[in-house]
Amino acid sequence: MSKVITNAKIYTGETVLENGFIRFDHEIQAVDSMEHYQKKEDDQVIDGTGKNVIPGFIEVHSHGGYGSDTMDADPEVINEMAKKMLQEGITSYFPTTMTQSDENIEKALAGIKEAKKTNPMIQGIHLEGPFVSPEYKGAQPEQYMRVADAKKIEHWNEISGGNIRLVTYAPELGDVSPFEEYCQNHQIVLSAGHTGATYEQLEESNASHITHLFNGQLGIHHREPGVAGFGLLKDNVNVELIVDGFHIVPPMVKLAYRTKGADGIVLITDSMRAKGIPEGESELGGQKVYVKDKQARLENGSLAGSVLTFNDAFKNMIHFSGCSVEEAVKMSSVNQAKEFNLENKGLLKAGKDSDILVLNDELTVEQTILGGNIHEFK
Repeated sequence: MSKVITNAKIYTGETVLENGFIRFDHEIQAVDSMEHYQKKEDDQVIDGTGKNVIPGFIEVHSHGGYGSDTMDADPEVINEMAKKMLQEGITSYFPTTMTQSDENIEKALAGIKEAKKTNPMIQGIHLEGPFVSPEYKGAQPEQYMRVADAKKIEHWNEISGGNIRLVTYAPELGDVSPFEEYCQNHQIVLSAGHTGATYEQLEESNASHITHLFNGQLGIHHREPGVAGFGLLKDNVNVELIVDGFHIVPPMVKLAYRTKGADGIVLITDSMRAKGIPEGESELGGQKVYVKDKQARLENGSLAGSVLTFNDAFKNMIHFSGCSVEEAVKMSSVNQAKEFNLENKGLLKAGKDSDILVLNDELTVEQTILGGNIHEFK
């Protein structure tokens, strides 16, 4: 039996159908305008009148939420945490590690590998640190930081089952060329983050992605464009944005959107354990975190990840930048699928996985469909 959502406004990631239908089981079978809809005998029809249908969100940078963290390293905890992310509209997820001891990183990588065996949401791993700069450490613990090491990432990638897809590093620290070569040969995207690299140093690197633009990096100066300037100016570089209104104030979100355009922006949450639970004391990378007024901060006042949900990131991007829903879909699904070669994700198109969101007129997630299974959040 196929399910069909009818009479909905459908954003496929390539076009917009003002009044369309989408037929699916575990894969999408057809997407078209209602004038071409012919009901089949076994169709389970879902009336989508007044609803917006978009591709599921692809989250490539989140440490955790709902009281759990990737670094807990327990496959059951990781899977339960990912399941709770369905309410935000996330259908594909890169569990993200922290700068920590080798032992803790290796436990986390092994835990994610095990979780992935039964979890279709997990599409890769983001290794954030420890190959980063103490000068721009943010909420990453300094004592474990080191120069990017090809042998180390090779070892860790083996432990992960070859699942590392994105690595945050500081390209200015030491000779990183063997590290970069290994990553490029193993389909690991190189992301400059927690870094003081200059524009010139970044031009000499192989970085093609910027971790949380404007945060934890050398900013824009009129005599040194820095990491942020590099990310905004280079067409072949994608930049992450944490659109919670705190990490980047709304006018700077608008500046990034107008400079970079929707094709080069990747929305993330960079969320941590405290997302989705009451405010108060929490933890990140073994450090105390205090959550108040939707902000997570270390004792020294530094922002420590976020408690942002992906659905709010999506809505905030539209509100702060003035972009269209169609462009927000690019920044939340299409760009990620393209950059990380997630061939069956990111578009509502026949043959793709049935990772679909149904939003109301306020763009709040009401249904998250993962592999054809419908999860209700009204």
